[in-house]
Amino acid sequence: MAIKGQKKRTYTFELKMEALTLKKKGWTKRQIANKLGINDKDLIKAWVRKYRAQGAMD
Repeated sequence: MAIKGQKKRTYTFELKMEALTLKKKGWTKRQIANKLGINDKDLIKAWVRKYRAQGAMD
């Protein structure tokens, strides 16, 4: 849950693609989040789902 006044963090396209590459190599979401400094590992799941559905990421 977000804290009042907390800004939503955005991630670069390059970071998202690196996360997807690591996922394809068999890394877990937790390992990827720790390596890349992503606070919410569920974001990686969303990026994978979006990539599979659309074949591209925003």
